[in-house]
Amino acid sequence: MPAEPIPSVWVLTDGKAGDEVQCLGVAERLGIVPDIRRIAPRKPFAWLMPRGPIDPRESPDRPDSPIRPPFPDILIASGRRAIPYVRAVKQASNGRTFTVILKDPRTGTGAADFIWVAEHDRLRGPNVLVTITSPHRLAPKQLAQARQQPPAAIAALSSPRAAVLVGGDSRHHRFRPQDIVSFAEGLDTLARSGVALMGSRSRRTTPELDKAVAAVFARHGGWWWDGSGENPYVALLANADAIVATADSTNMIGEATATGVPILVFEPHGGHGKLAKFLEALKREGAVRHFEGRLDGTRYEPVDSTQAIADAVRERWLMHRRELDLA
Repeated sequence: MPAEPIPSVWVLTDGKAGDEVQCLGVAERLGIVPDIRRIAPRKPFAWLMPRGPIDPRESPDRPDSPIRPPFPDILIASGRRAIPYVRAVKQASNGRTFTVILKDPRTGTGAADFIWVAEHDRLRGPNVLVTITSPHRLAPKQLAQARQQPPAAIAALSSPRAAVLVGGDSRHHRFRPQDIVSFAEGLDTLARSGVALMGSRSRRTTPELDKAVAAVFARHGGWWWDGSGENPYVALLANADAIVATADSTNMIGEATATGVPILVFEPHGGHGKLAKFLEALKREGAVRHFEGRLDGTRYEPVDSTQAIADAVRERWLMHRRELDLA
């Protein structure tokens, strides 16, 4: 039986970290080191996207274009601005490139050969894969390695351990003073029950929230990452018996489901309908509960949407090759 072909892959975004990370996660699960391409359309072209044309300065025939040939076997893209460039590559490659879009392109199912959307999005179709959680770069091998070789500060903590992942203000959430007090009190109660705390802040964590959480950790001998050195995010997830996460980041909560340990979510003021649907779906999976200052829930089968997406991309790409008589 002939060996399965190894595709060339582009990851195409406008450089937004969240979009690029999702694309890289899928590419890596394909076993590929992708070629990262970043587009930078000027105004007014950027205003017209996703439906408008690409910036002519970045057309495939320009020597410095981010979509210059040779074109890839698979193009994985995400973000509103990337959508016209997906169309351009499809046309310039004479249909040979298999195109993948992560997240709803807002232009319908014809935007790419394959589209992934989260369950809370409305887009559906024969070429659309729907999962509860988003793709990410947190692979099972990474978690296993981090469990075997935890940082000394984490290894020194007694069990059970709770990883506390603190976000901050976002488009749909605000940590008001009463939210900060309530969250800190919940962590205090959790620590008094004998749970060791370990955690990290994010770029969105306000000084007030950071100070309140750090004070709880100091009172109970927990390990609060001070921001120096390598981010211990993976090590925190891998060595946790439970995860306390703030509700401002669906990506953070979705990644946490890869561990299979209970996720206790604290919701500050605000919210959004899509977030509510996302949390409800994870509650049905037994992964998520509200944070009430105590350990709650049991282990569940880890959620690995990234591998499911990568497997679907590979299968559809191989079908695409056969249709083009490239097999």
